[in-house]
Amino acid sequence: MNSYSQVESTLKEILEVIKPLREDWVTRFKIIDELREVVQSMESLRGATVEPFGSFVSNLFTRWGDLDISIELPYGSYVSYAGKKRKQTLLGELLRALRQKGGWQRLQFIGHARVPILKIVSNWQNISCDISIDNLQGQIKSKLLFWLNEIDGRFRDMVLLVKEWAKANGINNPKTGTFNSYSLSLLVIFHFQTCVPAILPPLKQIYRANLVDDLTGVRADAERRIAQVCSSNIARFRSSRTVNRSSLSELFISFIAEFSDINLKASEMGICTFTGQWEYITSNTRWLPRTYAIFVEDPFEQPENAARAVSQKQLIKIAEAFQTTRRILISANLTQSTLLPALVGPQTSRFTVKPAVSYSSHNGGQYLNMHPQVHRAVCSPFQMQHQYRSARPSTSQTQYHQAQKMMPSTSKMQYQYQKPTRPRHQVQKLTLTPSVSQVQHHVQRARPESYPGTAQRPFQVHQNQGQRWKPRYERS
Repeated sequence: MNSYSQVESTLKEILEVIKPLREDWVTRFKIIDELREVVQSMESLRGATVEPFGSFVSNLFTRWGDLDISIELPYGSYVSYAGKKRKQTLLGELLRALRQKGGWQRLQFIGHARVPILKIVSNWQNISCDISIDNLQGQIKSKLLFWLNEIDGRFRDMVLLVKEWAKANGINNPKTGTFNSYSLSLLVIFHFQTCVPAILPPLKQIYRANLVDDLTGVRADAERRIAQVCSSNIARFRSSRTVNRSSLSELFISFIAEFSDINLKASEMGICTFTGQWEYITSNTRWLPRTYAIFVEDPFEQPENAARAVSQKQLIKIAEAFQTTRRILISANLTQSTLLPALVGPQTSRFTVKPAVSYSSHNGGQYLNMHPQVHRAVCSPFQMQHQYRSARPSTSQTQYHQAQKMMPSTSKMQYQYQKPTRPRHQVQKLTLTPSVSQVQHHVQRARPESYPGTAQRPFQVHQNQGQRWKPRYERS
């Protein structure tokens, strides 16, 4: 087995371990329901709604990923935001209500952050939750990432692998001066923009304006306008693109290589996914004065720096992680035992024990004929939000089975591959308010949790991870 085949098979096995299963979705719905119950019991939050966002909505979360929650205050139909002081007050009151209710641990209120948040850990699988107030911007960014996710299924795989790799190498923690998960996702987008041929376009080709500036007026109208523009532009890109046939291993190795000198480039240039290229900081007035170790511009909230937490000292550590991993990936006699410690942490490594699978060519792998993947997500952000607004989950037997129907079928967790077809100028409409039956039909279709020829991994409850949610009639 050559090095590309070894990397390919190992990456696929890692994905089998870290991709969420049915139980992981159900557990998160349960957590959202419990938070909703607490919020509805508070007089100061009467009429507020509990809205997920982040990697859960963009379908870029791993089995152990955090859950981001926004509590949307009632403003009628118009977009509006609470002031920072009111957000701090409400989160403080929510903290007291959660303590009184019980069922949560490690509650921490971070009121003086740029965006005040309440960090809590659920007793269900020890899932961490970050709660904020009126984070509509975070919600719309999550939807944009979800739409990018649907252009090419390799984007989701790469984001999951890169986040796992970064955690294993200690460079995915903004508290210690390294990357947050959002900035890592932007690095993957940038790599997909700069590879040849490009897999993703410069994001200005999907939405030309600064997206957060258009979140005004009637909320439903603003979201509909954004969705329509993005849908049209994504269709245009997909109809005219040149197909990139790189395997997952080739994309991952080239990603590591591209950023191996990130500390040197960052001294003069910033990463701009809006234009899809490195840009000199001195030539970009909106980035001045230069006060950050590295600049990864938020394409949806310009000119904010998504990597503002990265310190100069830790940037060197980040570059070293890229360089060390690159040496391992291109080394001779590469084996899974030498590769795994560089790509995953101990928690994931324990379950990546399947024998290696051989491949016929280094650039084919299990992507078969190397045609673009049709990526079908579990549920769209709009469908999830509609579900939360229209139906309150319950642990009763009847509603538990209804929730199960909303989850993907493990027997259909397959990628679908198809040959490039004649260019079309329409893609699936980004529906804002689907019916419940449409949601169930969509979710019961294929879920991309495995590749052809690989067996499904049974759900496992890990030690010291808390309880897995079960309906009452299953509890002993």
